[in-house]
Amino acid sequence: MKKDLRILGASIAGCVHVAGILKFLQTAKDEGFVTDFGGSALEIDNLILKVREFNPDILGISYRLSPESAVVAFKELIKKLQQKIEKKEMILVLGTTKSVKDVLDKEGISKNFYKVFTGGEGQQEVIDFLKGHKFENYKANMPPQLLLERIKFKEPFPLLRHHYGRPDFEETVKGIKKIADSGVLDIISLGPDQNTQEFFFHPEKMKENLTGAGGVPIRSNDDLLKLREAAKTGNFPIMRCYSGTNDIIRFAQVLYETIDNAWCAVPLCWYNELDNRSLRKLENAIKENQQVMKWHAENNIPVEVNESHHWSLRYASDSIAVTAAYLAAYNAKKMGVKNYVAQYMFNTPPETSFSMDLAKMLAKIEMIESLHDESFNSIRETRTGLFSMTSNLFKNKGQLASSTYLQMQLKPQIVHVVASCESEYAAKPDDIIESCFIVSRVIENILDGSPAMSIESAIDGRKKELIDDAKEILDAIKNLDYEKKFKDPLTEPEIIGKAIRKGILDAPHLKGVPAAKGEIITGFIKGACVSVDDSGKILKEKERLKNI
Repeated sequence: MKKDLRILGASIAGCVHVAGILKFLQTAKDEGFVTDFGGSALEIDNLILKVREFNPDILGISYRLSPESAVVAFKELIKKLQQKIEKKEMILVLGTTKSVKDVLDKEGISKNFYKVFTGGEGQQEVIDFLKGHKFENYKANMPPQLLLERIKFKEPFPLLRHHYGRPDFEETVKGIKKIADSGVLDIISLGPDQNTQEFFFHPEKMKENLTGAGGVPIRSNDDLLKLREAAKTGNFPIMRCYSGTNDIIRFAQVLYETIDNAWCAVPLCWYNELDNRSLRKLENAIKENQQVMKWHAENNIPVEVNESHHWSLRYASDSIAVTAAYLAAYNAKKMGVKNYVAQYMFNTPPETSFSMDLAKMLAKIEMIESLHDESFNSIRETRTGLFSMTSNLFKNKGQLASSTYLQMQLKPQIVHVVASCESEYAAKPDDIIESCFIVSRVIENILDGSPAMSIESAIDGRKKELIDDAKEILDAIKNLDYEKKFKDPLTEPEIIGKAIRKGILDAPHLKGVPAAKGEIITGFIKGACVSVDDSGKILKEKERLKNI
């Protein structure tokens, strides 16, 4: 870290507006800078004297008057700074209006400023700018490129992640560059098309009608390198990619060598005959997925097991979702994973009430974080559930904002943004940038001291009930090892597969799937997704398991 960096701020050329520059200086002071305010409506000759006296590393200028008078004032400012200030490494930043910036851009004056703020930026963008200049290795304005370091760098603001992958490859490359240049996103989560995920190493098996289906067509290592290179601008977002559904360790190696995969996302029980994402048998897939976890653990790459929400997307009960969350984290730990990305997908199923959603997530957190020790730590990642989005894009913006407010009760380190358009079409760069701004504003309001939601007794009671249910289900899974031949049944593909085939882990949408039971019935009682009997009455977990 650099020590004792100095910032001088002033409003110049007749401008008496000081609120913006004073807030900037206070933020800088909070970040450890030595600051000084030169004054308002400061004449440029007097500013030069202040600069010589204070010797700043950063000179912050504020000007909020008319664009017409700005050109003359700033030409004079730049000329006198070049003539009379010897400190060549001092950088200039400007706070002004959009109309002034447009004029300065046209006149070629803006290029003299390292950064121009026009008031639309969030507080975190200002903090990111300041933090960057405190790091010795902050080259080309590049924040840390490893997940844990990036989280630490941006605290207390969570990292923002968004899924991106358009059906056209070149469009995706250009889009990544535009998103990176906007500076609003920390993690670009590449979404490859189905052909990539299933047949990257077997192009002869790719189906032409599936090119671009579900994401960007990636056909070679060079394609991945090109996508990664496009992100090396703006705020230099880190990148990750969904895992393959076949040859998944080979694909993991490719992602590691090309895009520096920020973390691996792999299911425990999915991407196989259970969901028709590949032809793998259930038990074989579980074993391979565990091997992928282990491979990433050995290479010190964080791992996310996107398991729990797959059950909720198929309307499994909240109790099964909590069980699946724990089972996924437990398996990751047993495979040697040290840094586990725990994704908490809200609003799934969309009929879930905010209170009961919060109870479900708090239960997951308590279960997962009970596994914490010197060898295992989890990172909280939250997201809005896509199923909660409608065909009305205006309503979706309200859903995104309100869901983010709810998510912030968990104090996440990563917020996975879902663009308000995603229920209608795959997000384009402008959609992603807009949605990130919406989410950022909500987060800023929370971090600025907005009150947290009180945990009412109904939420706490539901949380405890879900934890008790999850323990019952986990015991039932362990008891499938009738012959006691396994040291740890919860990590055995044979046992986990049997739990699904027998219906201990079940979901209504699995009906008709040969690898699953698909007989559970669920319904919504007071906003919670619960198991019910044929008459629609709540079926307690003990009773459901007894019937199995």
